[in-house]
Amino acid sequence: QVSPVESGGGSVQAGGSLRLSCEASSYSRNCIGWFRQAPGKEREGVAAIFTGDGSTFYVDSAKGRFTISQDKAKNTVYLQINNLKPEDTAMYFCAVDRAMYAVGTTCSPSRALEYNAWGQGTQVTVSS
Repeated sequence: QVSPVESGGGSVQAGGSLRLSCEASSYSRNCIGWFRQAPGKEREGVAAIFTGDGSTFYVDSAKGRFTISQDKAKNTVYLQINNLKPEDTAMYFCAVDRAMYAVGTTCSPSRALEYNAWGQGTQVTVSS
C-alpha cells in the first residue's frame, strides 16, 4: 500500500476527544504529518512525527490540545485531539514523506508540499 489510511473520525460534542489513526505501512525513518481542511478554507498543518526516533513537531496553534504519537508495531501514527472545539471541524488527512532521513531530522508540521503520499481523509465534526 502506497497511500496511508486514516480512521477514527466522527461527530462529537465540544469538549470531547478523538484519536485519529493513520496506518502508514512500515516507514522506519520518515516524516508523517497530520493536516486538516475545513469547508471553504485552505489546508493547514497540525502536527508531524519523525518515525526514526519519535520526535514530534506541532504548529503553534496545535500545541496543547493535539498530540501525535506512533505505534511502530502496528505501523500506525495517531493524532489525539482533546477538548475539541467547533473550529476543529474539518477533514483530517495523514501524509507521508516517502523519503528516508537520518536520525535527528526535523519534520515540518505545516509544509504540505514536503509530503507525497496522502490518505483519503477522515471527517471530524464538532458540535457546540
